Amino acid sequence: MKAKAAATSPVDALRDLFDALPDVQAWIKDAKRRYLWVNRTFLLNYGMHQLTEVLGKTDDDLSPAHLAAHFRAGDEAVLAGQTVQGRLELVGRFDHTASWCFTTKRPVCNARGRIVGTAGITRALDAAQIDQRSDIRLGVVIALMTRRLGESVTNSDMAQAVGMSPRAFERSFVREYGLPPQQYLKRLRIQTACRLLVDTRESISAVGLRCGFADQSHLTREFRRVTSLTPGAYRETYAAANVPSPAVSVLSKRRTKR
Repeated sequence: MKAKAAATSPVDALRDLFDALPDVQAWIKDAKRRYLWVNRTFLLNYGMHQLTEVLGKTDDDLSPAHLAAHFRAGDEAVLAGQTVQGRLELVGRFDHTASWCFTTKRPVCNARGRIVGTAGITRALDAAQIDQRSDIRLGVVIALMTRRLGESVTNSDMAQAVGMSPRAFERSFVREYGLPPQQYLKRLRIQTACRLLVDTRESISAVGLRCGFADQSHLTREFRRVTSLTPGAYRETYAAANVPSPAVSVLSKRRTKR
């Protein structure tokens, strides 16, 4: 006789579905930006094994300061009633590097319609596909920045790539990504330097040149301003990060009450 399946609530079924998505991170936060729930891929991305390891934490606990500040700004916009739809951004990992992801965020409201938190999903994206995706706004510009990271890229260069006037492009870019193009490019250069410092043994001066800095002193000055560490200290701290073992499914354990 066929055994009956255990009763499953709609919420649990949805949670199980998100846990089965291999390349999509999903989460819910409260109004103080503390995590209330994340899916299994989120746990894997940050080298964690159990849901209890992330509950109550914020991005300040999980990501480098410069990435956490970017996530915080996005959360504050959503808590103010805005929606983030298909934004291209760098998302941190357990080893303090970052990868390109395609992110959507929505406000979470209580029964009275008051915003009490945020919910979001982000999907890993191959950098080579950025300028081929019509659903990524200004993706051609991000791809241009990435290809020419070690070169000078002006706002006029970027505007020409998308067929806009420089002023219209700058307004559009700030509206989409929350930063002026040159500030975004500088952040991209710093984040790429973070990855190279962790993943390679290239000299710090070589990393600086690859990422568009004039010399090692220029890299060190800008790097410390953003991360509060020198490139050497960042490498020493994070290059030895251990690759996490496969995380067990948080749904196989008894759920924490929320």
